[in-house]
Amino acid sequence: MKENKYDNPAFFEQYSKMNRSVAGLKGAGEWHEFQKMMPDFAGKRVLDLGCGFGWHCLYAVENGAESAVGVDISENMLAEARRKTDSPKITYIREALEDIDFPAGSFDVVISSLALHYIESFQAICEKVNQSLTPGGVFVFSVEHPVFTAQGTQDWYYDADGNKLHWPVDRYFTEGLRTANFLGEDVTKYHKTLTTYVNSLLETGFELMRLVEPEPDAAMLASHPDMPDELRRPMMLLVSARKK
Repeated sequence: MKENKYDNPAFFEQYSKMNRSVAGLKGAGEWHEFQKMMPDFAGKRVLDLGCGFGWHCLYAVENGAESAVGVDISENMLAEARRKTDSPKITYIREALEDIDFPAGSFDVVISSLALHYIESFQAICEKVNQSLTPGGVFVFSVEHPVFTAQGTQDWYYDADGNKLHWPVDRYFTEGLRTANFLGEDVTKYHKTLTTYVNSLLETGFELMRLVEPEPDAAMLASHPDMPDELRRPMMLLVSARKK
C-alpha cells in the first residue's frame, strides 16, 4: 500500500515538530548506534530510500560521498530536503519505494531509515536493492522492531491510574497489515518477524554484517523522563548487510 500521510498538511506539521525533524540525526534516538554501522562514504554513490528531510544524504556527502540520491513519496518531505541544501552531489526523486528500478550496479551504498516497515514485501525491496548495488555494496537500514509492531496499536497497557503496565506482543507470527495511531492519524504499517528480515536478506544475495537492537544513549535517558521506559522493550532494529 503506497500510503502518503506526509503530504497531509496537519500530519506533516506535527511531524515537523518532532525532535528528529528539528535537530536532524542528533535528535534521532538510535543515531548513536546507527552511525557506527555506516560504511566509509569516500567516493561512494549512495541511495537513501525514504529519505525524508534528507539528513542521511547530507551526512553521506559531508563524509565524502561522490553522490547521493534520495527517494521519497512525499513532496512535502522532498521540498524540505531540497531547502536544506544546494549541493550538486544530491538529487531527490519523488517515487514510491516499491517502484524504484535503478540500473544494476548504480550504487555502492543503500541506506533506509525507518521506512521499510511501511512496505508490504521486504523480500521485493531486498531484490531491488541487491540489483542496484555493486558487488560488495552495503545495505544499512533501520525499521521498527518486530516486538514493537506485532500487536499493532503500538501503545502500552495501562492500569486504572494511567501507569504503564507492559508492552503487548500479540499475533507475532501473523505477518501483514497493522494500523497504528501516529501523530493523531491512523497509519498503515506491515509487521514482519525477525526471521523474515534476516532470511530475506540471505535469500536475496546478502551476507549479514551486524544487527543491533539499540538502547537510548545515556544523555537521552537522563534528559527525558519517559525515556527509561524504552529499556523495557525494543523499539527499533538496525541491520547492515553486504552484497555477495
